Amino acid sequence: MKTFLYALVFVASLLTAPAQLFAQGVSYEQLLHADTAPQDWLMYGGNYQSQRFSRLTQINRENVHSLKPAWIYQPSHPLPPFESSAVVASGIMYVTEPLSTVTALDARLGTKIWSWSPKLPDKIYTIGVHRSNRGVAVLGNTVYAETLDAHLVALDATTGAVRWDTHVADNNQGYAMTAAPRVLDGKVIVGISGGDVGIRGFVDAYDAKTGKRLWRVWTIPAPGEPGSETWGKDMSGTSGGGTWGTGSYDPELNLLYWTTGNPAPQYNGSNREGDNLYSNSILAIDPDAGKMKWYFQFTPHDTHDWDAIQVPVLFDETVDGKPRKLLALANRNGFYYVLDRVTGEFVTGVPFVKQTWAKGLDAKGRPIVLPNTEPTPEGNLVFPDGHGGTNWSSPSYSPQTKLFYVSAREVGSYFVKGEPKVDFPSFGGGGRNGLPADESYGAIRALEVTTGKLKWEYRMLAPAETSTLATAGGLVFAVSDEGNFFALDAANGKLLWQFTVGGTSAESNPITYEVDGKQYLIGAAGNCFVAFSLP
Repeated sequence: MKTFLYALVFVASLLTAPAQLFAQGVSYEQLLHADTAPQDWLMYGGNYQSQRFSRLTQINRENVHSLKPAWIYQPSHPLPPFESSAVVASGIMYVTEPLSTVTALDARLGTKIWSWSPKLPDKIYTIGVHRSNRGVAVLGNTVYAETLDAHLVALDATTGAVRWDTHVADNNQGYAMTAAPRVLDGKVIVGISGGDVGIRGFVDAYDAKTGKRLWRVWTIPAPGEPGSETWGKDMSGTSGGGTWGTGSYDPELNLLYWTTGNPAPQYNGSNREGDNLYSNSILAIDPDAGKMKWYFQFTPHDTHDWDAIQVPVLFDETVDGKPRKLLALANRNGFYYVLDRVTGEFVTGVPFVKQTWAKGLDAKGRPIVLPNTEPTPEGNLVFPDGHGGTNWSSPSYSPQTKLFYVSAREVGSYFVKGEPKVDFPSFGGGGRNGLPADESYGAIRALEVTTGKLKWEYRMLAPAETSTLATAGGLVFAVSDEGNFFALDAANGKLLWQFTVGGTSAESNPITYEVDGKQYLIGAAGNCFVAFSLP
């Protein structure tokens, strides 16, 4: 077993803290009803539906202009990107830092309680992988985290001590882990990174108490299995389908929704003729049996690196006079989709950014691909670029406004076709941005959730990869690529507040929580986490 290092610091702050600030267990029942305790932020996405909506109202559209920094925490590893989405339970905040550090903070003051870092190997394969981490999951008195060298670790929530450590996959083969796990009743669900360099993607479930693997769902079929016929005559040298996002869950249907990444090699599909299932798809999985119930593929035979790992947002709404259980996803390929989450049936889909590769979507949601949009040796200009109309950053949904808030990227790229092989670090081509900078921009866009119709937008200078947070105070929060925290009116997109911390790469998911009657907002930019509150 690998040796891990952890340190307990500022023990005195624990001894003097109010009793409610000691780490307390988070039950599955609490996770099921996370919306009823908005003072906490108990999981990635805020709730199992990944709506990223807070019912807190202390900070609202009337007073948000008075927000001021409350505290700043600067991690020991100074280099971004900081992509963590914090979890807050009973006044204790758990964040992750690059490369795979987990830290517990006093959520009132930003004071460090404990911090744990794995002993990573000297050589780590992270080609096509962000050398960062997006968060933890908490169940009972245990914090679950993933490491860059593909381990799943269970930590004591009070001390940071390692309870168990499971080796999920071989980093020497290109596997890595960067996402926040999803915990269910007694299970920890994880995905895997590395789809750009020849790995075979999967979704795993592990026993929350022991770390024993319970099941694995492969995202790329083996030769002879259903779906293998969509990879041409010979599947050798082809792979991909990374699962490096965090899925959503419907407890009533008992279905887990997990998204998958691009096939490989990503820019040259000549050796993988066909749709390449189950890449660029959403999978509905029975979490008890570990079996796929249905799938929907967004971009068949992808040659533009449009991973579909965006977070699916679950909601219930009436469509054509009938109540429907739905999910929405703004995809990297430039289209916004609404699906029936019971059956996987396509409901609607429309572009939410400029796209030049498809005429539209047919009645079943399959793209009608335009000619002359494939990568070429000389480079072929296509919108959106390889980073997509949006990327991994999380959208939000407000049940008050019925709007879906997403960070949109308006930028194209010259896609270049290279050798049709998967190797470190050959991707079968690449992309280059040959556009003037003033022709590219970013925006926070509010879409009507059932139709994708644009209701308003707030423009940003750069095509940022930022997440949004909606609140019952009538607000939408986000951070620009230049490190500018801002709040918009959720109804019309009017700018109500902004504060520049001066750091770039603002890619964390902002969250809000309440301790001792005071509401806080926290996000990361540059090399620090910043919390805001009212005076």
